[in-house]
Amino acid sequence: MKVCIIGQGYIGLPTAALFSKSDCEVVGVDISPEMVDNLNKGIIHIEEPGIGDLINDAIANNSYSASLTPQKADAFIITVPTPYIVENYSCDLSYVIDACNSILPFLEKGNTVIVESTIAPLSTDEQIKPIFEKAGFTIGKDLFLAHCPERVLPGQIMYELVNNNRIIGGVTPECAKKASEVYGQFVEGELILTEAKTAELSKCMENTFRDVNIALANELAKICAEIGVNALDVIEMANKHPRVNLHSPGPGVGGHCLAIDPYFIYAKAPQQAKIIKLARDTNKSMPDFVCDNVRKIIKEGKIGVLGVSYKGNTDDDRESPAYEIISKLSDDYNIMIHDPHIENPTFVSFEEVVKDSDLILVLCDHDEFKELDYDLIKNSMENPVIFDTKNIIRKVPCDIKLYNYGNLYELN
Repeated sequence: MKVCIIGQGYIGLPTAALFSKSDCEVVGVDISPEMVDNLNKGIIHIEEPGIGDLINDAIANNSYSASLTPQKADAFIITVPTPYIVENYSCDLSYVIDACNSILPFLEKGNTVIVESTIAPLSTDEQIKPIFEKAGFTIGKDLFLAHCPERVLPGQIMYELVNNNRIIGGVTPECAKKASEVYGQFVEGELILTEAKTAELSKCMENTFRDVNIALANELAKICAEIGVNALDVIEMANKHPRVNLHSPGPGVGGHCLAIDPYFIYAKAPQQAKIIKLARDTNKSMPDFVCDNVRKIIKEGKIGVLGVSYKGNTDDDRESPAYEIISKLSDDYNIMIHDPHIENPTFVSFEEVVKDSDLILVLCDHDEFKELDYDLIKNSMENPVIFDTKNIIRKVPCDIKLYNYGNLYELN
């Protein structure tokens, strides 16, 4: 089987690697000439365990190549971004539509087209299917169209793409069957066949469920800071209940899924999706909450920021609330940033970030930040203070002040 994958980012490239490993011929398409050139040299642009070896093996045996343009194939998989439109929160399908149009010259009867990008409910039937029908194809007869959303965790993508259950949302039952045959090349989890619109809403609700539960924890953190209760103790005690699992509060929600997908549902039914919108508003407010408390801790000076990835132990900083926090503080403070997982010429070493800092601000839960060099901190800071917005630092020496979501009420 030959597979053409449009988009070689956090999902497209791992998917390409796994199809290549399964003896498929794969062409990975992207609009970035630099990325395409690097991929063909075996230079990988995302941090994900195992992917580098697979891509380099595939290049060596000619089962993978990167290209700026699509090629004829048996199956086409679209894995491009789908941001939301700020004005009305609706799904921006422009990248998906461009990707669909880009493969039209290469489609042949009998091909399967799969949209993996997260899209709003009814997008496949109402906006994507007409593109191919206008080109002369009959969906379910001579072209098979499906929406098959990914559901993976950064840092475990290679494992979860293989082992997680996969929703196969066909425009018709035959479309779902054909798409399942494509994923059957490497997926070992259950292939769940359904309608495209059900698959679309299912993916959006998976991320909305998580966003709402994070919002509950974040709201609790705000309440506790106001009334003088340790939020972390409350969560620990409540979670002793066998049917309660409160999440941990944080600086906000990042990533291309949780921070965006709930809006797709809200935009479709704003009068009904009130809890969803309120949860989004709560999580969107957390950078301001962090900044307000930073200003209570120090009025001026240098802030050493630890981490900008939205997900610990990865280089994935898409929609990271850290950047909003840094932007909001940069007018009033000197900001230095350290993130061992992200290559950025403006970032500095841990030694530099703590040197003469007035506050260490933890914005990411990398393992490297769970146990810090406290001797270095004490020798580098006149009055050592840490504000841990991820609640990952359990204990510090008595001569270092630690703030987290358990004791912010002390600042009031």
